[in-house]
This record gives sequence, structure tokens and C-alpha cells, in this order.
Amino acid sequence: MQLTKIKKIHLYVARHFLPMLLMTVFICWFVVLMQFMWQHTEDFVGKGLDMSTLLQVLFNAALMAFPTALPLGVLLASLMTFGGLGERLELLAIKSAGMPLHKVMVSLFVICIVLGVGLFVYLNTVMMESQVRFYQIAFSARQKQPDLEIPEGSFYNGIENYSIFVRKKLHREKLLEGVLIYDLSQGFQETRIIRADTGKLAMDISKTFLTLDLY
Repeated sequence: MQLTKIKKIHLYVARHFLPMLLMTVFICWFVVLMQFMWQHTEDFVGKGLDMSTLLQVLFNAALMAFPTALPLGVLLASLMTFGGLGERLELLAIKSAGMPLHKVMVSLFVICIVLGVGLFVYLNTVMMESQVRFYQIAFSARQKQPDLEIPEGSFYNGIENYSIFVRKKLHREKLLEGVLIYDLSQGFQETRIIRADTGKLAMDISKTFLTLDLY
């Protein structure tokens, strides 16, 4: 008879925990995803990428953010579940019946073990594939449009001894307008200033060198 009561309590706690888990995981997933995309905003936003590519980036980023959101969701769901049981005095009634707290949490232990095993498999399969696809899209976008690295309206110092300023980028024509280049290769005292109305940045066949044609 005691075993039956214990099983009913375990099912009762699990029924309260699982809806909380779904809600908290979704909220944490959204927050972690927004934080991750904010860190990579400059790599994708305003770079002339089409909508399908941006959706692929968002999908793979969501898959990458899930392992971080799941433990946070489990923690919040556990606190909210037992907080609710304590607020309704149900936890007090259970402990008054002679059942210790660790036995009440058996169902949560089982659920967390299952989630941990599933997360381990997820990290070795889905997580690895999503990371490869995410950074492959980023690298392919840079190869297809090498001017993505150069921002509009500010100086770009990614090339050693050169500082490049571009007033505006025309992604469809793959042109740079209002190009201003400071050549510091001969030293700061002998800086050369190069101006051009437009310029075109392209990568060679070997994908090794960048060529900037100025007009």
C-alpha cells in the first residue's frame, strides 16, 4: 500500500514538473539564442544575405543554443515546482506523512538522468552537425562576398598596415562606394592616402588572396 502511495506522489510531482520544464526551457532557449545571435550580429545582419540563408543561420544557432538552455530550464522548473508545492502546503503534508524529501524528488532524478543521457547523445550528433553548418555558412558568405568583413561608415583595420574606409556598399553590384585607403606599409610618417569613387573586392580562384580593383 505504501509503494502505491509513493508511485502516486512521484507521478503527481512529475505532472507538475514537466509543464514547468517545457515553459522554462523554451524561455531560456529564447534568451540564450538572442544572446548568441547578438554576439554574431555583425557577421550576418546587413550583409546582403538572402532570407533562406538567414533562416538557416537562425535554425543552426537555435540547435547550438539548446544544450545551454536545457540545464537552466531544469533548474528553474525544479525551483518553481517545489516552490508551488511548498506554497500550497502540499510539501508539508507529504513530509508530515513520513516521506523524506529525497524520496519525493525521485521522479525528478529519473527525468534529469534521462535528459542527461539524451543531452549527451545530442552533443555528439546534432550539436556537432549544427556547428559545422553554422560556421560553414559564415565562411561561405565571406568567400562569396569578401566585402562582408568591411563595415560601412567606419575604418576597417583587418588587413595589416592598411586602414580602409567605405562610405557605402552595393551588395547586388558587389561594389564599394567612396573608398579611402591609408597605406601604412612604409611607416606612419610616410603614409599614402588612396581615394577611389568605387572599388570591387574579389577572391582569386585558389581562395587564398583578395584583389581590390579601384575605379
